[in-house]
Amino acid sequence: MVATAPGLGEFIDASPSPFHACATAAARLRDAGYTELSEFDRWPEQPGRHFILRAGSLVAWSGSAGLTPFRIVGAHTDSPNLRVKQHPDRCVAGWKVVALEPYGGAWLNSWLDRDLGISGRLSVRDGSGVSHRLVRIDQPILRVPQLAIHLAEDRKSLALDPQRHLNAVWGVGSVAESFVGYVAEAAGVAGDDVLSADLMTHDLTPSTVVGADGSLLSAPRLDNQASCYAGLEALLALDAAPTEFLPVLVLFDHEEVGSTSDHGAQSNLLGTVLERIVLTAGGNREDFLRLLPASLLASADMAHATHPNYPERHEPGHQIAVNGGPVLKVHPNLRYATDGRTAAAFALACEQAGVPLQRYEHRADLPCGSTIGPMASARTGIPTVDVGAPQLAMHSARELMGAHDVGAYAAALQAFLAPQA
Repeated sequence: MVATAPGLGEFIDASPSPFHACATAAARLRDAGYTELSEFDRWPEQPGRHFILRAGSLVAWSGSAGLTPFRIVGAHTDSPNLRVKQHPDRCVAGWKVVALEPYGGAWLNSWLDRDLGISGRLSVRDGSGVSHRLVRIDQPILRVPQLAIHLAEDRKSLALDPQRHLNAVWGVGSVAESFVGYVAEAAGVAGDDVLSADLMTHDLTPSTVVGADGSLLSAPRLDNQASCYAGLEALLALDAAPTEFLPVLVLFDHEEVGSTSDHGAQSNLLGTVLERIVLTAGGNREDFLRLLPASLLASADMAHATHPNYPERHEPGHQIAVNGGPVLKVHPNLRYATDGRTAAAFALACEQAGVPLQRYEHRADLPCGSTIGPMASARTGIPTVDVGAPQLAMHSARELMGAHDVGAYAAALQAFLAPQA
């Protein structure tokens, strides 16, 4: 399958939460002949196509017969959104209210007056143990209402308090009902059996190719499911023949909140999987440590396209165009992990793929966001390059990118995973 804007839209619409993004990717991998392994079991010594899941993170690789360095594409499954508090039930002024709070750097105004569904994971009592069930409700059950302009102190702008102004209405009445119980019932689970719930909202408007010429893709969660999709398509496009490098795809959760978790980019997840790949291939710790500096990691995260209404917010001389090709991201203070060695490797990958390369630097007088790149590189010692595809409205509930960039992005990542000699 060739990576396309409609294909990306289908991936995003199937993946309203990090848990669902991993489930969507896992289903594609199984269909392609990959086998899921458990981290609790011994792994097979024969080379093959495998993947593991750890909550909202996934690692997949296409095995080689020998001990070869790794070529890795890394992305993240989480996106800024509004998440359900642990005790969400409220009744305010005759409204049934669900208490929400921002996750990551959500652009809060973009979440107002939208029809919102619910997705995530329920941890459920299962006999003497616990099972985890994905849940999604694609019905307009929640809405965070905007304040009427007539009631605002300042009609030109409205500051939102994340504690008071982001709660959602889901009905009317004088009694606060159990929202988690409602979600449990929708999932076919008894409310009393729910031990914990990881729930979040998602915009219900489907992803859509837009523009008079169909050159744009409007969708939620482009940051960073566009990179998850492009990396997955890149891995699946490779044949099974042994190569100079062993291709790996890693999709981390929790990038938007710092990556400090048992399955974020600051965890041991990637390093542990890579070492186990070496050990099951007959290598040892020395072999593993020797292969790391010979490997390369592409930290794939979305990039800022030059905004037509705010061109002054961008570094002069570094204009980034949608449908202009993948973006190489550089930051001298290491908010991105790129250096000269790794930049050259990605530039060669773009040449091999036959796609143009754009180069981005952030304005020196503005704070710069970061990626999994510096963290994963520091954690593993693997040289890393930060790359992306250009988009507008990053961290909004609804984002915009070039439709033609989807295929070019995946092609560049494929060439990075399997460079020609």
